[in-house]
Amino acid sequence: MNTQDIQVTLRQLPSVDRLLNDDGARELIAAYGRGPTTEALRQALDSTREDVREGAALPEVDALIERASAYLERRLAPTLRPTINAAGVIIHTNLGRAPLSRATRVAMDAVSRGYSTLEYDLDAGQRGHRTLHAERLLCELTGAESALVVNNNAGAVLLALSGLAQGHGVLISRGQLVEIGGGFRIPDVMAQSGAHLIEVGTTNRTHLQDYVKAIKAALYDPDAAAVELILRVHHSNYRIVGFAAEPTLAELVDLGREHGVPVMDDLGSGALLDTAPFGLVHEPMVQESVAAGATVVCFSGDKLLGGPQAGVIVGKAAHIDPLKSHPLARALRPDKLCLAGLQATLLHYLRDEAIEQIPVWRMIAAPLAEIETRARRWQETLYQEGIEAEITDGASTVGGGSLPGETLPTRLLALPVAHPDRLAAALREGPQPVVARIEDERLVLDPRTVLPEEEDNLLKTIENVLSQLPRKT
Repeated sequence: MNTQDIQVTLRQLPSVDRLLNDDGARELIAAYGRGPTTEALRQALDSTREDVREGAALPEVDALIERASAYLERRLAPTLRPTINAAGVIIHTNLGRAPLSRATRVAMDAVSRGYSTLEYDLDAGQRGHRTLHAERLLCELTGAESALVVNNNAGAVLLALSGLAQGHGVLISRGQLVEIGGGFRIPDVMAQSGAHLIEVGTTNRTHLQDYVKAIKAALYDPDAAAVELILRVHHSNYRIVGFAAEPTLAELVDLGREHGVPVMDDLGSGALLDTAPFGLVHEPMVQESVAAGATVVCFSGDKLLGGPQAGVIVGKAAHIDPLKSHPLARALRPDKLCLAGLQATLLHYLRDEAIEQIPVWRMIAAPLAEIETRARRWQETLYQEGIEAEITDGASTVGGGSLPGETLPTRLLALPVAHPDRLAAALREGPQPVVARIEDERLVLDPRTVLPEEEDNLLKTIENVLSQLPRKT
């Protein structure tokens, strides 16, 4: 078309007002609202004008409405969506870490429906404190004198350092100056807290005498910050092997008592159960840190604890209780959903039902025979739809910065496709995204991390996607 013809064609496009009176647009208004629909129609008209200028024919009104509908779906679709984790990483940080137990979800739903006793004392009929909701359970389970919950473990570490050592020196082994996911670095958090970092030892070997030298050096140096705290950081996401050494927590506590310096233990993962019976190395437990005499212990609520995102501080009341009124405590405080969910999760431990009820522990404890049975069931279901899949050996990981290098034997379902990367992308694009992994140039799915109630959706998604992709020949 020449320029004149293009102008004539463009003048034939309906106005936004005309489109808003169309039955299809009325349906969009009912679904999305008048404002967003109006904007979508403008976008549809603008893109259509560009198409016409490049030689496209004038579309019908229905096509314009459909274009506006597609725009609204893309623009208003939630970005935080339920996802099926078939990748075999149990505590998958990018996928929201720990899935919650049914009782935890019910408890969170109950307090979300209306008002709650978040900061109200029913007996006194007046304002109460949100800090008490999980404190009793945490103290009972860990043996600590006091407990405080904040929004995540990074916040717990920041609050504890700010409240206990601001303006003072904190001793830490060079081998524990860790960086975890998202660029979170212990030295940066320490600087933000106002504490002064004092490095001791070397990357691979730190001895008690290194701590003693640092304490004495601070005493005799008028320009040095007084040592107020010894910080131990658990190697949660890496491991030093070979020619390596560092003091135990108990040794650090004894040293601290001798010199009047409290010890803070950043556990990170927050295990309340022993991982060794499940074929993994022993992950330091919160109860062990408290029993060893650590003054303050920090850990996550959404890793091996298996609850909602939270940071937990437990330990001696003389050090924990002042943190509850620290200005940062308000900035980092958890909401009612977190506290309700954490309470319900902790109750599983109190009732000795954590392995049966908390999904991450159910996954860790799942016998290989059970995983094999699930994989075979998936294979048979897909075979009935004309899809041949192979069962193969594999390994699941705990993830979430817990038990680095440790794996659990599993059985994988391998799908026959020419381009596994394309299949992986297609599975992620479904109504309920599926995240799998590619191994030995095959796309594999691990039943260990797929919740039983997700199996039907998983298999339907696989069937739908594979029907549109070429099979491997």
